[in-house]
Amino acid sequence: KGFLEVETPCLQPLYGGASAQPFKTHHNTLDRDLFLRIASELYLKRLIVGGLDKVYEIGKNFRNEGMDRSHNPEFTMLEFYEAYSDLTDMIVLTEIIFKEIANTFNKTHFKFNGHSIDLTSPFNICTMKDLFTKYAKVNPIDLKDNDLDNLATQHGIDKEKYAHRGKIVEKLFSILVEPNLIQPTFVTEYPVEISPLARFKRGDKSKQYVERFELFISGLEFANSFSELNDPFEQKHRLLNQHSMLQKGDTEAQVFDNEFIEVLEAGMPPTGGVGIGVDRMVMLFTEQDSIKDVIFFPSMRDE
Repeated sequence: KGFLEVETPCLQPLYGGASAQPFKTHHNTLDRDLFLRIASELYLKRLIVGGLDKVYEIGKNFRNEGMDRSHNPEFTMLEFYEAYSDLTDMIVLTEIIFKEIANTFNKTHFKFNGHSIDLTSPFNICTMKDLFTKYAKVNPIDLKDNDLDNLATQHGIDKEKYAHRGKIVEKLFSILVEPNLIQPTFVTEYPVEISPLARFKRGDKSKQYVERFELFISGLEFANSFSELNDPFEQKHRLLNQHSMLQKGDTEAQVFDNEFIEVLEAGMPPTGGVGIGVDRMVMLFTEQDSIKDVIFFPSMRDE
């Protein structure tokens, strides 16, 4: 489709592009600390600004997090960005990718996590708000702080562990909604608090929601996408908010990257971007329920 395959640094002076804790190392010659990347996003956007309108990278990311059947501290990610596109274009392209891969298996249904997944029908598209209303009978995004805290307590969420409203909403979504998303479903319109790199939803005067989707299959997230935020003033404001959250104890908040702001000031066209977890794709298409069964050397505890 005319995309250029590129490589961007795994060792970065600042980590960014996702909400995750990094691994830290030290470069002896430069005498400076570096981080293993948690995403390639901010460097791929630099290439968009530099005039490469369609780029992608398949490479390793590293996140200093726990391990379970769908998480490994190092994993493979496909990220692609297209100038002069938006979330709607990315939905179309992401669905095509999954269906084209299914075609190579000459199969229409795959057994995954105890379910038969249909990859021939159109993927569902639902807003986060509508899904909350359907499965939880309430939209936590619109609740006042006290009501949100009470709802979190009802579902056993330790509010001390979740540093701000967005994190609580995200956790409620994982408990109340995600297990119900069996057939491929694009969840759209996320709260801005947990989407600092996405542009505001067009027409939303409240500025509560952004143009973002996550693709869920059998209760598991496979892809994340934005209409990318290209306003340097708004991006600076949001990253400063993230930096404040980081200082208050949110270990997964994003750091402030002034060089990236300078890149946006040079001018980034309207851009759509997607990240897809390749290991999870392999799990689906080989009908394996654990990420450890699709990685030759998964991270494991000592015997």
